Amino acid sequence: MTADAYRERVHRVAALRGCDQVLSGVRPATVAEHLATMRAAAEPDAMPDFYGGGGAVEAVESRVAELLGTEAAVFFPTGTMAQQVAVRYGAELTGRSAIGLHPLSHLVMHERDAYAVLGGLRAVRTTDAPRNPTATEVAALDEPIGTLLLELPLRDAGFVLPSWDELVATVAAARAGGARVHLDGARLWESTPHLGHSLAEVAGLSDSTYVSFYKSLGGTSGAALAGSAELARYARTWRHRYGGNLFQQWPAALTALAGLDQELPRLAGYVAHARIVADALATLPGARVHPAPPHTHQFRLWLPHPADALNDANLALAEEEKVWFVGGWQDTEVPGMAMAEVTVADPALALDADQVVELADRFLRRVSTD
Repeated sequence: MTADAYRERVHRVAALRGCDQVLSGVRPATVAEHLATMRAAAEPDAMPDFYGGGGAVEAVESRVAELLGTEAAVFFPTGTMAQQVAVRYGAELTGRSAIGLHPLSHLVMHERDAYAVLGGLRAVRTTDAPRNPTATEVAALDEPIGTLLLELPLRDAGFVLPSWDELVATVAAARAGGARVHLDGARLWESTPHLGHSLAEVAGLSDSTYVSFYKSLGGTSGAALAGSAELARYARTWRHRYGGNLFQQWPAALTALAGLDQELPRLAGYVAHARIVADALATLPGARVHPAPPHTHQFRLWLPHPADALNDANLALAEEEKVWFVGGWQDTEVPGMAMAEVTVADPALALDADQVVELADRFLRRVSTD
């Protein structure tokens, strides 16, 4: 991030922190607030972890394994590293260097092709549709794959999920072709209401599952890779080789524990309220939401205005009226139409449908039509 980009980010964060009402997102925590969270989560006499062993790191691993119903879980500093280990493991077990990937998956869009550059693996496109692949599409792949990766939800398609029956069928098709199944579950925590099954039941469909501690749980960083005891032994070895065996990771682990305790139980409520918010926003002139209804507590919103005008209006509303609507607008391929991701979290629970519409009207009145 450039110095100018950092200053602009700090400017937006300061505006968001000063708001009395927030529709999308949460008020960013300061360093002091993160430290207070760590203190509250720490046992009084607990010792730090050392190179991945003991302390809060071990507590997080045990907690995740219990939640996902797996034999073990391994703490990683980043999800990117955890995913590289998972697909490498699948390739070595099956002897197949190909991975079934959606072109909008995190591995393709946000990891700088690490699976290929570092792992020497190849991507086989599973589908070009803006959703996870179906059983029919997986069965019809032109070449064998070692691992089928399913991102739940598929963020860059609009946080979309399959139905439970579709997911079960797709997993079965992968196994019938001799592939392992890995779940990119960075946002798996909030996917269970739509799927209608527990975290353990969802993870039980796969051979490995990655979860994030900061995307929805509010942690500072960190991830876990869950699966069999054999996978865990392999993961610890490759975590070291990839440079992820940090001397101590208790700060991230403590905020992960806090998120599991405090945010995880609330996510289903956020998902339910996201449907109310999405319905209200869909009534705005020229607006579109996707998916409708939302599959998680996040969804996409389109408005017929340039992104710069929407971002300027949102910042002005925040600084002058202490109200945050939706930020992060981006122009789309349709001229004059912009898109943003909406995240319905704790602050939005205070807003009913009428209040959402009223807040949106205040926002739109500030949008420049020049």
